[in-house]
Amino acid sequence: MTDNTNLFDQTDPFDDDLFFEAFIGLHRGLPRQSPGSGATTRHLLSLCGPLPERPRVLDLGCGPGPSALLLAAEAGDRGADVTAVDLNDGFLDELRTAAAARGLADRVHAVKADMADLPYPDGSFDLLWAEGSAYNIGFAGALARWKRLLAPGGTLVLSECEWTVPEPSAGVRAFWDPHYALRSTARNLAAVQAAGYQVLGVHRQPDSDWAAYYGPLGERVAAAPEPASPQAAAALGFVTEELDVRARYGHEYGYTAYVLRPATAGDGGSWPTRPETAADTAAVHALNSAAFGTPAEADLVDALRADGAWLPGLSYVAEGPDGSVAAHALLTRCEVDGVPALALAPVATDPALQRSGAGSAVVRALLAAAKDRGESLVLVLGHPAYYPRFGFAPASHFGIRAPFEVPDEAMMALVLDDSVPVPAGTITYPAPFGI
Repeated sequence: MTDNTNLFDQTDPFDDDLFFEAFIGLHRGLPRQSPGSGATTRHLLSLCGPLPERPRVLDLGCGPGPSALLLAAEAGDRGADVTAVDLNDGFLDELRTAAAARGLADRVHAVKADMADLPYPDGSFDLLWAEGSAYNIGFAGALARWKRLLAPGGTLVLSECEWTVPEPSAGVRAFWDPHYALRSTARNLAAVQAAGYQVLGVHRQPDSDWAAYYGPLGERVAAAPEPASPQAAAALGFVTEELDVRARYGHEYGYTAYVLRPATAGDGGSWPTRPETAADTAAVHALNSAAFGTPAEADLVDALRADGAWLPGLSYVAEGPDGSVAAHALLTRCEVDGVPALALAPVATDPALQRSGAGSAVVRALLAAAKDRGESLVLVLGHPAYYPRFGFAPASHFGIRAPFEVPDEAMMALVLDDSVPVPAGTITYPAPFGI
């Protein structure tokens, strides 16, 4: 996956210390340093599931600490023990003052540290929290660097600014492209899948979260005195442009928050997986018949084996403790507007082993095999509450549509190779699908 590695390139004025200090000065003392709200933080916390009684939390890029303060008071049965890191001394001082005023000084530990080079041992935290800060090291970089810090069963919550339309206009790209390469939710979900996480929740932040950030910032800019230096003038100009771009193009981009957990044995890792062999044919047929309660899907698999769409090595099984076929998943060739892609269907688990992780194991192994073979796009028509955990997102985000009427959220796509252009158009399925 390509990585949004840094907010500013080497020619950017942010490399100038005086510019950066003037920029920070425009933000210091404001309640937030990125779009957000207490309501959003609480909603994301609710998506994390049960937490330890007093979870160990790491708030990354905490700024003045609105999230750290809420988590210290509300995460877990007795609140959380929060380590809040940032590189700006002024923001850390604001957080310490606010924590003391709320009686949380013993729960909030403000630490000056670099989120790209954190000094904590592996498995130190139950919850990692990064609202509006992952861009500093790039979304994919954050997924990779922070994973080691999670204790078993730990959760990562992070948000990312993304395109919300398939084709952003030239005006908004002129602002964003030189500073930070925004991607779509679908592409970021592909990065999540590639990094080995399961998805617990995805939340598009409302416009009110932007108002909570840009409202006070806009008032600060409007009241700003005449700049005392060229760097201060440049900083004021940059923030003014940022506010103007949001006012004109805000419908084309927004923040999306992800609630993630590393894929573990409980998500299927304890099930051995492998490509099917000729000896599995009867067992795969029986499994699909039992899983779907009808022979239709089993007959489809048999028909696909005899079709040119069949790809040897992309029919996978998960083995039960006794060596029997516990789950099966199949990828066959399809097309999107004439461009090759893969169709994931069917996916079946022995009814006695459903919710055991066998199905997740075989899907993850199959997707990994497809990626290793150089495939770039997988499509699935399935349950919208199940497949996003693997990185699937609505295919409509890419301009891909089914050749029949289907709920938008049920037709999904997964990008396996971010360097390959994603085709738009109508899906053509192999003949055995009868479509």
